[in-house]
Amino acid sequence: MGLLVEGTWTTAGYDTGKSGGRFEREPTRFRNWITPDGSAGPTGEGGFAAEAGRYHLYIARACPWAHRTAIFRAIKGLDEMIGLSVTHWLMGDEGWTFEPAEGVVPDDVNGVRRVFELYKLADPAVSGRASVPVLWDKQRRTIVSNESADIIRMFNDAFDGVGARRGDYYPQDLRAEIDGYNARIYDTLNNGVYKAGFAGSQDAYEEAIVPLFDTLDWLEMHLSDRRYLCGDRLTEADWRLFTTLLRFDPVYHGHFKCNLRRLIDYPALWAYTRALYQEPGIRETVDFGHIKKHYYLNHPWLDPTGIVPAGPDIDFEAPL
Repeated sequence: MGLLVEGTWTTAGYDTGKSGGRFEREPTRFRNWITPDGSAGPTGEGGFAAEAGRYHLYIARACPWAHRTAIFRAIKGLDEMIGLSVTHWLMGDEGWTFEPAEGVVPDDVNGVRRVFELYKLADPAVSGRASVPVLWDKQRRTIVSNESADIIRMFNDAFDGVGARRGDYYPQDLRAEIDGYNARIYDTLNNGVYKAGFAGSQDAYEEAIVPLFDTLDWLEMHLSDRRYLCGDRLTEADWRLFTTLLRFDPVYHGHFKCNLRRLIDYPALWAYTRALYQEPGIRETVDFGHIKKHYYLNHPWLDPTGIVPAGPDIDFEAPL
């Protein structure tokens, strides 16, 4: 798995010993923003103007955080404006790499073989995880951002003036509502599956699993009489939720012990997830081969056999 320590790569894994067995996610380190005119955004420094062909996105198909950014690149029609590289599914001793395999798209911008090399190019003394997504500026040869929540908001509106597809997924009149959904869903579900799956003690696991299913139960009720979280308007809150729901039965239910109920046991949530999957351009962002092989082969302390399960046999293409 590994991390950088003052620019030197090490093979250290997650250590939950100091937190009572609780998984704690590290903060992201690059928080600049692309804006229409290059002015500074909410965090970081300015100088990153929205220009077609200037930026490149690095993702892993397995990663739900990176998946968000691939979705927004697709729904905003940014495929021709922002390049894309896709890592190998296995995050081994060298972290995410571009080792040749089906579905891997190598780095044709910087020519690196490992994602951590991008971090060192941006800051030779950087410390921390070399995570994806990475949004790269080819002009300044640095990382704009490695925070998925920020990247999707940049993609949402920064490129509207240079030909992005119409559509506002963080509209001004719904921002407070969207932020409320995001906060609960992130803490208890998006990150909650990891807090359950990576728990190093029974207490830590139970602290995570109860609010996780409380949120799923609440979402089932909430979506029983509406199309999307905010009623009839599709927003970023839906897409942030979708990448976790998509992986729930194939990975989190079994591998991360989130097994009180399955996604398909929730009629409204199951229909909602299928509807989002069937939106134009979304199927192409999904690779269940990468998703399942990553999780089941990347955590030997959870699955020492390294066997990737054949199931579950579920159909995201099923009629609504």
